[in-house]
Amino acid sequence: MVKITPLGATGHNVTRIGLGLAALGRPGYINLGHDSDLSGRTDHAALEQHAHWVLDAAYSMGIRYFDTARSYGDGEAFLGRWLDKQPVIESELTVSSKWGYRYVADWRIDADVHEVKEHDLGTLNRQYGESRERLGDRLDIYQIHSATIESGVLANGPVLDRLAELRADGVLIGLSTSGPHQSETIRRAIAVERDGMPLFATVQATWNLLEPSAGAALAAASDAGLGVIVKEAVANGRLTSRDRESSAVLRDSFPDHSPDTVAIAAVLAQPWADTVLSGAATTEQLASNLAAREVARSLAADLPDIAEEPAAYWSRRSRLAWT
Repeated sequence: MVKITPLGATGHNVTRIGLGLAALGRPGYINLGHDSDLSGRTDHAALEQHAHWVLDAAYSMGIRYFDTARSYGDGEAFLGRWLDKQPVIESELTVSSKWGYRYVADWRIDADVHEVKEHDLGTLNRQYGESRERLGDRLDIYQIHSATIESGVLANGPVLDRLAELRADGVLIGLSTSGPHQSETIRRAIAVERDGMPLFATVQATWNLLEPSAGAALAAASDAGLGVIVKEAVANGRLTSRDRESSAVLRDSFPDHSPDTVAIAAVLAQPWADTVLSGAATTEQLASNLAAREVARSLAADLPDIAEEPAAYWSRRSRLAWT
C-alpha cells in the first residue's frame, strides 16, 4: 500500500520519500562515485533507458513524487517520456521542476562548467515554456532553482509578479535553496506576498546530519503552511559507504543499517519534513534509501551529532568533482 502525506497546506499529497533526477538526467554529477553508477551508460539513449529503469523501480517501490529541473540535462524530457508510458498513474503523482540554471556541459563529464545560474525574467519565461513542453500539464510545482539572497531573485519584482501569474494559472510556486545562508533565504521567502497572499507554497532545502543549520527555518516554513522538501540527505554521497570517514559514526552507531538508510531516516524523523528526495542513480541505491521508511522512528532518539560548520560544509561541497 502506498502511504501518502500532505505537502504542507498546498492541497497536494506526496510520499515521504520522492525521487530526484539530478543524477539521472545527465552523464555527470557531483555524487561520489557517480561514474561507476552509470557504468558507461552515458549516451542519450542509454542514459534515458537507465533513468526509466530507476523510475520504474521507484514507482513499484511506492514513490509517487518526482523532482527534476531544467538544468538536469535531459531530466525533464526523460521524466516526461516515462510519464507518457504511464497514463493511468498520472493522477497519483506529484511532479516538480525548477528554473534558474542552464545546463552548459554539452553532455560532457569533463566540462569546465556544467551549470550557469540565471535568475532573470527572460530565463523564467523561456525555461517555463521549455518545462511545459517536456512535462505538459503534469507539472504541479515550479521552483526557483537555488535561490539565494545574493542572487537577488527574492527582490526581483518582475520575476515575482510573473511567478504570481503562473500561480494563478494553477501551478504551485516554490523555491529551492543552497549555501551556508539557507535559513535567511527561507525566512525571506516566507514573507514574500503577491495579491495579498504568500507567493511560495513549497521550499526545497538541503538538510542532513552534516548540515542541519536550516532546521529552525524549515520548521518556521512548515508552521507557515509551506510544503517542506528535503534534498541532499546523504550529502552527495558523503553519508554513504563511499565516504568511510564522513559516515564512520553512522556505521559504528548503527551497524545493522547502511549509512544512507540512517541519513534518510534522520530526515524522516524531523516533524517539519514532508518529503525527502532520494538522489539514487541505481535501483540498489534506491532500495537502500527506501529502507529508511521502516526504521525512522526506531533510530530517531539515537541520532549522533556530526554537524559541521555550514561554511566548511558548503566549501567542501563546492570542491566535489563532477564524475
